[in-house]
Amino acid sequence: MKRTSWSSGLSVTADGVGVISHAGAIAPRLLADRVGLTAELSEAMARRRFIPIHDRGRVLIDVAVMLADGGEAISDIGVLRHQSEVLGPVASAPTVWRTLDEVTVGKRKKIQVARARARRHVWSQLPGGVPASTCAGRDLGATIVLDVDATIVVTHSEKELAAPTYKRSFGYHPIGVWCDNTTEFLAASLRPGNAGSNTAADHIDVLGQAIAQIPASHRRDLLIRSDGAGASHDLIDWMTEQNRVRGRRVEYSVGFAINAGVRRAIAIAPEAAWGPALNPSGDIRDGAEVAELTGFLAAGLLAKWPDGMRVIVRRERPHPGAQLSMFEEADGWRYQAFVTNTATGQLQFLEARHRAHARVEDRIRHAKDTGLGRLPSREFALNQAWLVAVMIAADLVAWTRMLACTGEAAILALCEPKALRYRFLHVAARLVRSGRRRRVKIPETWPWATAIVAVFNTIAAIPKPA
Repeated sequence: MKRTSWSSGLSVTADGVGVISHAGAIAPRLLADRVGLTAELSEAMARRRFIPIHDRGRVLIDVAVMLADGGEAISDIGVLRHQSEVLGPVASAPTVWRTLDEVTVGKRKKIQVARARARRHVWSQLPGGVPASTCAGRDLGATIVLDVDATIVVTHSEKELAAPTYKRSFGYHPIGVWCDNTTEFLAASLRPGNAGSNTAADHIDVLGQAIAQIPASHRRDLLIRSDGAGASHDLIDWMTEQNRVRGRRVEYSVGFAINAGVRRAIAIAPEAAWGPALNPSGDIRDGAEVAELTGFLAAGLLAKWPDGMRVIVRRERPHPGAQLSMFEEADGWRYQAFVTNTATGQLQFLEARHRAHARVEDRIRHAKDTGLGRLPSREFALNQAWLVAVMIAADLVAWTRMLACTGEAAILALCEPKALRYRFLHVAARLVRSGRRRRVKIPETWPWATAIVAVFNTIAAIPKPA
């Protein structure tokens, strides 16, 4: 039997009708309408005595859907324009450029308010409530966990404010905050490539925006996590001050440098102070130990830091080939420290809770795969507007997972962006008209057809906000 027999008699023509590509992308667009985000953005983008042909809120949603669908350039909006029989009129690429140009500083603040209002409705509709953040085989209950981190976005041309980075690359150095409970991209700030990693003002700015995104009823118990870039007096003082807000408790878990004072404390700490560390599943991790060094630090070292700050250190046998400092080479351990104001709880659990901050790297990777990795314009202001669309896209994906990927559609809930597109967003369908109604028919042979139909049915049943 010939191996090429499957292609016998096969031909390709460009005269197909009633066929929709990327039919799954209709779902996040429909979700944005159902939860009120489209209407909120329309109001935020409205201008007095200006009635555009394409509503600016709708255009922003379409850009976000395009990014969630894998688009990398503004011209990729043409994929949605191809689906006009289902979606109606979709803005052209020049209209998208004009819309992004209209996202001024004032508009961005209004968009933040619009997103917060829509998020409040989404969280109220979550089946089972807001998911709990987990670590070491346990969950943190009602605590809302905010992970703040910065990343490098490399550019290959001379864009406005692009600059050499500390990693010897060239581009931008945005900083963002993600909600670990829901994977939502709450807030971000686009910065020049030479912006500092530990600039407290930038951390405080994005964290303030992120807290404002959380519905008021869920701001009572917050945990803020950061790597060593957050270990500044101004930031930790600010987080401590947040506890003075009535009815709010803010805890932090921030990486801390192994300085001379910490090294002295490690040297004098007795062996009995060290206990076994935990791995992500909650089991004891061989070759790793944890100790609290707060009581072994010189009094003057902690005098300038807020009261209640604890210093916890993890030591672990390094993997072969790892580079150690001179201090670490003396005893063969690799040390990592962090500080927290959490007064209670098992020491090993607090350390595992801090290490769970590493999940933010996945969030950053997903954001870069959803538009953040390729900024479209030479103008800094347009790239800032693009970042707003990236955050909306990340939220739409997260909301689709939490609200609609349940029951029969649960198989799609854990998909990363590429898998979600392969299985769901990029599915082809047939559009059928009958009795003044339109039906999008997913191929019955598609492995995830039942799950996709369940997603659409669940979204259609979401009550609109009052």
